[in-house]
Amino acid sequence: MQSCGGQVIPPAGYFQKVAETVHKAGGVFIADEVQVGFGRVGKHFWGFQLQGENFVPDIVTMGKPIGNGHPMSCVVTTRQIAEAFGASGLEYFNTFGGNPVSCAIGLAVLDIIEQEDLQRNATDVGNYLTGLLEEQKKKHPLVGDVRGVGLFVGVDLVKDQQKRTPATAEAQHIIYKLKERKILLSADGPYRNILKFKPPMCFSKEDAKFVVDQIDELLTDLEEATGIRTRNGLSTSTQYKRKVPTEGRSQLDSLNENISHINGSACRQENGFCAKSRTVPCKRIRT
Repeated sequence: MQSCGGQVIPPAGYFQKVAETVHKAGGVFIADEVQVGFGRVGKHFWGFQLQGENFVPDIVTMGKPIGNGHPMSCVVTTRQIAEAFGASGLEYFNTFGGNPVSCAIGLAVLDIIEQEDLQRNATDVGNYLTGLLEEQKKKHPLVGDVRGVGLFVGVDLVKDQQKRTPATAEAQHIIYKLKERKILLSADGPYRNILKFKPPMCFSKEDAKFVVDQIDELLTDLEEATGIRTRNGLSTSTQYKRKVPTEGRSQLDSLNENISHINGSACRQENGFCAKSRTVPCKRIRT
């Protein structure tokens, strides 16, 4: 499943077709499990297993979670591919490769995942989180889609439910406001309009409820300030619209001004916006 692409889950059998095409062209299929591996998707230990038991990549790469903060990475492949690489004349050397300290840390991480049943936690809490976010989708017109598996979920923010116009500026606003509340999220996808949930594997239902409540409040303020709810033709009944006290009007006016500034920026994109004061590139390189 795609991570930086926006938490996109390919249909069953998709990777099998891709691998077949790649093999015909003389290539190998590489599954990058750096973000989705080690039980994060819940029902499986590896993300590529979502494609079915009959799919096995030629190479699997993994990192970050394998050391739980300790810098580690790993590559797993077949003997045939490894020997072909060795026969090519190229040499790979790593000073710290296979050192006993890193190996001990990696083994300890695997033990904790099993002992604390973190894979099951990813399923239980992930389902609960997705359910809470689905309720927000019904409530807020800015939420265009909720998708993901286990503790790997994306919330697609859009300006218009019919046109699916990416709400890039709004997504950035939500992220910055959450940071002020000591909640760290990032935005992914080609237009950086998808809120990315990839919490620690020990994430609890209480944590999920707290985060979604904060997002609910911010989305409500944002929709009131920008008039998105009205433009999308959804009801503004008291059930969804919070009353803003007189003393809080200045904050709402400030929010409206900030979003208007972003939307009116000279850095206007066809499918998204970025403010002059905070340039938001549409493409990033992840390492």
